[in-house]
Amino acid sequence: MAADTPKITVFGAGMIGVYVGGLLAQHANVTLIGRDSMLGPLADGLRLTDVDGSDVTVTGDRFRRASRPEALAGADLVLVTVKSMATGEAAAAIAAHAPAAAVVVSFQNGVSNPDVLRAALAGRTVLAGMVPFNVAQRGPAHFHRGTAGGLKVEASAALKPFEAMFSDAGLPLEQSSNIVGVQWGKLLVNLNNAINAISGTSLADQLRQRDYRRAWAMSIAEGLRLARAAGIELVDPLPMPLALMPQIMRLPDSLYRYVMMSASGGRVRVDPHARSSMADDLARGRKTEVDYLQGEVVRLAERLGRKAPVNARLVELVRKAEAGAAPVGPEALLGDLKIAARKG
Repeated sequence: MAADTPKITVFGAGMIGVYVGGLLAQHANVTLIGRDSMLGPLADGLRLTDVDGSDVTVTGDRFRRASRPEALAGADLVLVTVKSMATGEAAAAIAAHAPAAAVVVSFQNGVSNPDVLRAALAGRTVLAGMVPFNVAQRGPAHFHRGTAGGLKVEASAALKPFEAMFSDAGLPLEQSSNIVGVQWGKLLVNLNNAINAISGTSLADQLRQRDYRRAWAMSIAEGLRLARAAGIELVDPLPMPLALMPQIMRLPDSLYRYVMMSASGGRVRVDPHARSSMADDLARGRKTEVDYLQGEVVRLAERLGRKAPVNARLVELVRKAEAGAAPVGPEALLGDLKIAARKG
């Protein structure tokens, strides 16, 4: 790589970070900072595949691996992909080790992480971003994108030096002047993360079961009402209107499949192995990001002087799953959320 090639550092390189960083490493000077357990097996390289049939091998000499934040030194662009609960720690590390001129982009779940970063990195360029797709780890050095979508980021002239690299890597940056609407639109879709985690099934299997979809519809509908009340101009993250998603999720199976395929021109595919990141966290015995998904809806309701009983109950159910509770079947979950809605 040429010495003057901008340096891109992925801070908190888990499955999303390794996938994005690995693709960029074919065209950019990339450093991955993460846990030894994740990055150690990548010494000889990476295999990156996706639901569209792409199969890319990135040799180990194309990127650097590090476990310490000191590796942020010299970065021109920092992609933050840590879990939301670690954002404050990440901000402190960036403040201590990354150049003040480095552009920082939050590619994390939820809507509040960019504000946490900005508060700790005053005077620096901090941008909000959104990753729409799911990545699963098929093997120690094999990462697979199981759903579709492109990267979105807050519009900024500071991204100009990096645009070509992302495009060449097959990850074009779609810049938006309404990144708050983008983030909240994605968050409402991501409310399914909790339902997928509770179900104990793959995304494909979960979406085939109407009562799980109806549970998701309840969660989204509650979030939609609150977003409208807050004056948030939502941006549709999928090839269908977000406002119609609750109705679509409630459809009988055959009609649901027909509408989904029609709305997407036959392009909607969910890899049979894909699971939500929250399901992956449960499988690994880790604390989930439910406070930054359903929890954000609950906090928005509180700010508006309202309630969000469906999403509050989903927070409780995920907490139980974190403590070892068994998966919840579709009929039982839907019934539980209906009771919560009535009480709310």
